Amino acid sequence: MFDGYDSCSEDTSSSSSSEESEEEVAPLPSSLPIIKNNGQVYTYPDGKSGMATCEMCGMVGVRDAFYSKTKRFCSVSCSRSYSSNSKKASILARLQGKPPTKKAKVLQKQPLVAKLAAYAQYQATLQNQAKTKAAVPVEGFSWGNYINSNSFTAAPVTCFKHAPMGPCWGDISEGVRVEVPNTDCSLPTKVFWIAGIVKLAGYNALLRYEGFENDSSLDFWCNVCGSDIHPVGWCATSGKPLVPPRTIQHKYTNWKAFLVKRLTGAKTLPPDFSQKVSESMQYPFKTSMRVEVVDKTHLCRTRVAVVESVIGGRLRLVYEESEDKTDDFWCHMYSPLIHHIGWSRSIGHRFKRSDITKKQDGHFDAPSHLFMKVKEVDAAGEWFKEGMKLEAIDPLNLSAICVATIRKVLADGYLMIGIDGSEAADGSDWFCYHATSPSIFPVGFCEINMIELTPPRGYAKLPFKWFDYLRETDSIAAPVKLFNKEVPNHGFHVGMKLEAVDLMEPRLVCVATVTRIIHRLLRIHFDGWEDEYDQWVDCESPDLYPVGWCQLTGYQLQPPAPQSSRDSQSSSSKQKKKAKSQQYKGHKKMTSLQLKEELLDGEEYSFLQGASDQESNGSASYYIKQEP
Repeated sequence: MFDGYDSCSEDTSSSSSSEESEEEVAPLPSSLPIIKNNGQVYTYPDGKSGMATCEMCGMVGVRDAFYSKTKRFCSVSCSRSYSSNSKKASILARLQGKPPTKKAKVLQKQPLVAKLAAYAQYQATLQNQAKTKAAVPVEGFSWGNYINSNSFTAAPVTCFKHAPMGPCWGDISEGVRVEVPNTDCSLPTKVFWIAGIVKLAGYNALLRYEGFENDSSLDFWCNVCGSDIHPVGWCATSGKPLVPPRTIQHKYTNWKAFLVKRLTGAKTLPPDFSQKVSESMQYPFKTSMRVEVVDKTHLCRTRVAVVESVIGGRLRLVYEESEDKTDDFWCHMYSPLIHHIGWSRSIGHRFKRSDITKKQDGHFDAPSHLFMKVKEVDAAGEWFKEGMKLEAIDPLNLSAICVATIRKVLADGYLMIGIDGSEAADGSDWFCYHATSPSIFPVGFCEINMIELTPPRGYAKLPFKWFDYLRETDSIAAPVKLFNKEVPNHGFHVGMKLEAVDLMEPRLVCVATVTRIIHRLLRIHFDGWEDEYDQWVDCESPDLYPVGWCQLTGYQLQPPAPQSSRDSQSSSSKQKKKAKSQQYKGHKKMTSLQLKEELLDGEEYSFLQGASDQESNGSASYYIKQEP
């Protein structure tokens, strides 16, 4: 009907509750808005018959979609506002083209002005959003094709609290309806149609136009946070036409009735979704801010660096002494590797003083409140001591958990850790972990959880046994109770896809897969690379992102290496990675580790046996203390 170019849209002023939502912005609700039939306004590009004008606010729409039996009002709100005969006479005179009375002008002024103001504010928000959301496609790689062709699943956005919309993603799921551009159309102007989410993969959604039922021929992937996806009803407020795709244009004779039936009771995006996306992509760190960051050439110390750029919360830091600005370091703004100016001095950490005696023009110290706060610890009682043994992720080879020693105890719960058997004489390769860091573990953690522990370089007594090693080195294990045993309900599962930073080359964000889960510890595999380049990462690491994060923020995504290059990866690339990692692996242990009473200072502990990779997601503890 209507030459096939019918259009359906929803008036956001259909109820008093929706009018109130325009005045104040609240966090996204846990449940998405339900599309209601009442108050919908259907507009048609050709302006043919079947239209009606609301006698209260003047809104024009399809007569059949208006409220009440007489179809005189566009919504319940207008019907209730229209209450007296004097109002009726005055407003009808206006609608009939007669000179309106003074009273009629006053009656008409409030609702119309309110709607115009709300519409103007909405348009301004859309313009600002369009400036901040520039989709950046990755040449030669498509997440949608990659997931479809291999039946992969992606980690949900809710797993990444540091990512845009992570804390307030809500109930966005399969079945949610949205308004998107209609690409199956021959009209010269941009038109829209309603689509439903068929599959979610991080920020990306596989969409299917309404009316295609089980036909997937025109399904397409789109970033949910992109500028072309809108809640149902957006076209009505923006004056955009809804036109059915050409492929199914003649499938129904009454598209209005079809959409009313399909949409009533369905869920759509919150009306302020676009605004929330924009707000979640505002970052407090600004260019020219000065910070203290780990010295990538000497992990034992920090240096002053300046924020050169901010992309999606990731900072490109240029060391202050770099004249050509090529000596840089990439990290997330929530990384434990960056701190406010003066942090090193306050805790007793090594610090490389800059040759620059005063700040350069325009540079200023980043406020201390911008940095991630660590948990407070009580070091007054039993605490870590120099010489205690533990297990730690090697920062120079993140695929390995190694035998390690506490070399120095700093203030505020910070520890300097050294990897046994590979330490420099001057301690230049010591690295700083906080006592609550999820990257350090008590003696026996790897054995209990069936992880290969890397023994000290050159240690000949293999398979490695902690009991023998502690006795030979005349040392003690750090008490189990001092370690962080919290395991959040993170939501990750083995096999999930995501985008992850290659921490050995932190400027790179790569296509990756979760291959193991040990409590809160994730084994991240970089698709297309050998397993030796895998990295152990905490489930709350700010270096993990949902599928589609690079496209949303404008960061360059590194696609998987193709099969051809996989078989013959360049020796220069492999040598570069191996030179960085200094990889060394010990032999796998064939027997269970036996811990004696004296190893744990007279206290008996039984370790919680390693749960399977699928069952490790929960609020359980790593270890359970045995009561006497």
